Amino acid sequence: MKYGFVIDNRKCIGCHACTVACKSEHDVPVGVNRTWVKQVEKGIYPNTKRVFSVTRCNHCTDAPCVSICPTEALFKREDGIVDFNNDRCIGCKSCMQACPYDALYIDPETNTAAKCNYCAHRTDIGLEPACVNVCPEQAIVSGDMENPETKISQLISMQQVKTRKPEKGTNPNVYYINGDESSLNPSATERSSAYIWSSQSTGVGHYAKYAESLTKGKDLIDMIQELKGHTPSSKEATYGGNQDKPKQVEVVMKTANAKRVYDTPDKGVLWGWEVSAYVLTKAISAGAFLVYFLGSMLDMSSSTELTWTAGIISLVFLLLTGLFLVMDLDRPDRFLYVLLRPHWESWLVKGGYFITIFGGAITSWLGGVYFNIPLLSQIGFWGSFIFGIMVAVYTAFLFAQAKGRDFWQSPTMAIHMIIHSIMAGSGALIIASQFVLISDEWITLFSTILTFSVVANLLIMLIELTITHPTEDAARTVQMILKGRYARLFWIGVIICANILPLVLIWVASPILIVVASVIILIGIYITEKIWIEAPQRIPLT
Repeated sequence: MKYGFVIDNRKCIGCHACTVACKSEHDVPVGVNRTWVKQVEKGIYPNTKRVFSVTRCNHCTDAPCVSICPTEALFKREDGIVDFNNDRCIGCKSCMQACPYDALYIDPETNTAAKCNYCAHRTDIGLEPACVNVCPEQAIVSGDMENPETKISQLISMQQVKTRKPEKGTNPNVYYINGDESSLNPSATERSSAYIWSSQSTGVGHYAKYAESLTKGKDLIDMIQELKGHTPSSKEATYGGNQDKPKQVEVVMKTANAKRVYDTPDKGVLWGWEVSAYVLTKAISAGAFLVYFLGSMLDMSSSTELTWTAGIISLVFLLLTGLFLVMDLDRPDRFLYVLLRPHWESWLVKGGYFITIFGGAITSWLGGVYFNIPLLSQIGFWGSFIFGIMVAVYTAFLFAQAKGRDFWQSPTMAIHMIIHSIMAGSGALIIASQFVLISDEWITLFSTILTFSVVANLLIMLIELTITHPTEDAARTVQMILKGRYARLFWIGVIICANILPLVLIWVASPILIVVASVIILIGIYITEKIWIEAPQRIPLT
């Protein structure tokens, strides 16, 4: 048994009865939706068309929201329904980042995630989902797709159907008959604040230009090309005049820019400054020990002051990492669920254990040093090295599980994270040298590591931003960073101030300037992570 939906766009009239029925059935709060009807307008007056698409959870066969959920609050039933248990949800919003279809939301009353659950309470007693039951045109069809006797199975086998974002590999189980690409593909239209009730104020003047052109007897194709600043080619001109109006209308409908006129409200940036801050503090914590470890492997003599400085920096910033992680949760009272009710497939759980074990290893190392227990210090020392690397890079794999954000799928993300850890660790230890006695030999090592890591950071950013990106959303994110919303912050804040300027200051070799460079680099890492984390979330998923 495998439940799914078919949305028959030949019948949908955009009445929103499914949305209202869903809200009523599940008492869904105002401002969020489990199912909604997206509307897109196409064409140029008077040859226009409005496309409706019922949008909801796709109950994917390979559901990324289930994989990333750290507490199994989201789970897949044997009948294929992806259901949720809000008693286990910690409000981490990972599922919302993982869903390519923007199907999940945080309930403003419970602060836990929620979505369409196929009306499982109705399905279990043989009833259809509320949206199916209320649809006046029977445009929504539900049922067992693996039973050849069901209507849904017959529609899928006999009709040409589409799914949303099949390239994601989630194998969605919501199929569209007559699915229009301009509606199913979120990149085909821009999200706008001017929806149905306010479209007149911005639309009348725009369309008045076409109306005026029509009264002057201009050809429709000429109008489209004129708008685009393009002179019609000889081939295009063959459709001129009124000789073949149906063909003109068809060309207009295909050529004109589609406009999104109704959609679910934008959820905004889900992972904000807390996540950027936690990535920075995590980098400092892991990096401070890893840089110290590297020096020890080079047989450099270590003073007690340096040992304790590296260890304390690691522990303090590890505690800050945990604090920021908890602050980002919408249910911080349940943060221990990550460790006590773990879903081991989630990298958020693995990261939680890496952080915990790393903290224990650092404590063991320092305890062995303090109580002069060589075996304990050695176990802690090597354990800190192993788990320090894991702490430094695990976030890259967590981001990779967030399949809704294409830019985070970059194969260089793990290298990006380890370089930032080395930069942050060496910078933090250089700053600490102003308060703790650290030998010039170690400071020279830290400066050298910092220099090479900054160069490596510039190189990895060059690779991340110039490689061929496999999806349009990833490419749009890069454009947003290089030329759009984040361009000034990136070029001035990250490239010039946080990378090139510190290299110049370190090259001057003045001790105080090297400290200044270290401070700037730490600030620059935060700004970089802010851009890398926020920019992909600006790309609409629906």
